[in-house]
Order: sequence, then structure tokens, then C-alpha cells
Amino acid sequence: MADTAALIEAQELSLMQAWMHGDADALKKLIPRDFMMMIGSNPPELLDRPSLLASADSGFRLLGFRLGKAIVRKYGRSVWYTAGARLDLELGGKDWSGNFLLTDLWRKQRIGGWKLSERTLSQATADDGIAGRICALQQWR
Repeated sequence: MADTAALIEAQELSLMQAWMHGDADALKKLIPRDFMMMIGSNPPELLDRPSLLASADSGFRLLGFRLGKAIVRKYGRSVWYTAGARLDLELGGKDWSGNFLLTDLWRKQRIGGWKLSERTLSQATADDGIAGRICALQQWR
């Protein structure tokens, strides 16, 4: 699993760099045709692959990023990647920067290796006390 986790973390970095540079060709190599992105807005909204590719260099721009601690969990032929991230985003010409939670589902394809099938992007709450209270509930610690 350690090798898979390192590979997925490298794929995440490649994906974020491709998005930041508006590199649609690099993004196409990392996301399959049936890709979907759930945006944690109110109400929640979806972006499919063509929409993300078309907006990556104009309508939904990633200007900078810093990925935080990641949890990588294998689930059959898939891998869940979850991390906190500081994202400098521009959405529809307006700043939407802040702390976010990324939850990604990577699937190993028969051809082409690991591809990002689904992404959920939600702005994280500023209440740092929640993480500590959740941590106190964890029975494995």
C-alpha cells in the first residue's frame, strides 16, 4: 500500500499542477471521460469532464495550492485520497480562495494506469475545535 499511496500522492500533485497551468492535455490524461466533480456549494453543483477542461484556464482557475496531510485508503481496485488544502481559486471572475477538503476517488484503468474518477471539493470550516473533538472519539488512538 505504501507504493500505491506514494503513486497517488504524485498523481494528485500532477493533477493540481496541470489545473493550475490550465493544461487541458495533461488533465485529459489524468481524468477519464466519465469524471465528475461535486462542488460543496449550497446547493451542491456538479462539473463533468468537458466542463472542467473548458473552465480550467478561465472560469474555474487554480492560481496556487498547498496540499496538507493526506489520507490514502485502498478500496478494492480504487483508492480514496482525502486531504486538506489551501487553494487560491478564481471562480467566475471572483476570488474563492481558502481552506478546502479534497476527497478524490482514483481507479486503476486497464489502460493508462490510475485516473481520477470523482472529486469532491468543499470549503473547510474555520472551527479548529471540531477536529480535536472528533479525534477524541477515535477508539484506535
